[in-house]
Amino acid sequence: MEYKFTTDNFETEVLQSSVPVFVDFYADWCNPCKMMAPVVEKLAEEFDGRVKVGKCNIDENMQIAQRYRVASIPTFMIFKEGKPCATQMGVQPASELKKMIEQAQ
Repeated sequence: MEYKFTTDNFETEVLQSSVPVFVDFYADWCNPCKMMAPVVEKLAEEFDGRVKVGKCNIDENMQIAQRYRVASIPTFMIFKEGKPCATQMGVQPASELKKMIEQAQ
């Protein structure tokens, strides 16, 4: 299941999560983000139940993007125990994102 992270649920869904959380910071107008969407969706299916995988629209949730210094999109961030522990920016091969998630488990 792919989650949708917002200002309203970020604290509970991401920062207080008992499992690692993979966040795709994106925007609807971003073509590289659109290219990565099916990859993120597939990761959500593959890691369902072990890792929360979801998206955070930076235009709708600017405070979160600013808080974690998201300067370019897409930015992929893993949160573990309420803190970011890994970050990748730009278009990435699925294997790199998968490795990033596996290292956080």
